[in-house]
Amino acid sequence: MNGISKFSTYINSNVDSISNQIVESVIGRMGLIISDAETEQAIAMYNQLLGFFSDVLIYKDEEVVPEELVKWSKNNAAMQVAGGGKISEIVVRYGPTREIVNEMFTDLSIELELTVREAGFILKRISQILDVSLNETFFAFERLSDQYQEETRKELTKLSAPIVPIKDDIVVLPLIGFIDEVRIRHIIDNVIPRLAEMNVRHVISDFSGLVMINAQVAEAIYQIGGTLRLMGIHIVVAGLRPDLAQTIVNTGMDMSMTESYATVKQALKVLTEQEKA
Repeated sequence: MNGISKFSTYINSNVDSISNQIVESVIGRMGLIISDAETEQAIAMYNQLLGFFSDVLIYKDEEVVPEELVKWSKNNAAMQVAGGGKISEIVVRYGPTREIVNEMFTDLSIELELTVREAGFILKRISQILDVSLNETFFAFERLSDQYQEETRKELTKLSAPIVPIKDDIVVLPLIGFIDEVRIRHIIDNVIPRLAEMNVRHVISDFSGLVMINAQVAEAIYQIGGTLRLMGIHIVVAGLRPDLAQTIVNTGMDMSMTESYATVKQALKVLTEQEKA
């Protein structure tokens, strides 16, 4: 058995103890404070990483990288994104980890009486493995973060203008947070068609949850109101604060034909009385 095979066999036979030693050394060197669960998770991850490394050692082609290593790295990124962590929390550990692994593997090479060439090959391969893992983790983290942010943005967009049924023919349309062009487009493309499907007669547009409004958004909201009126839907406004009202007035739009109430409760009371009349 040559030195490389001997080293690979040793790694496979002692993977758990080596993983424990790596994790303990990284924690100590970096002064980290982590839970027992996080420690166990880190040990399990290094068990897998060392398994990949042991397999790589026997390949003659030095460029060969196990597909499982790529999947493993992507999974690390996915767990970090899901936990709300930062990529820096992963990256910052690679330097100390590389140093510790190189030190351990150098000592092990001497203990197993490997040649200088064999020891050099092993250190080169572990560096390649760590580099590939870091790159794959980083790229996957970026992609998943972008995807997560896009999904979050879509959910927030939906929540910014929810349809709240009050009665069979009355709904409240709360405008929440910051309304920008994306959210205006959401109202046009999704909310208005939904209102048409519901066959509502009255829409109470509630401005009380709106943080701010600019002239462009005010005009878009005004046009949306006009669209609803053309559809035969009666629209009233509630919760329009003085600062928002002033912005709308400054755009030069004529709101005199739009019924406005201080609160949704007040608007609902008037509409209900009108329905009874």
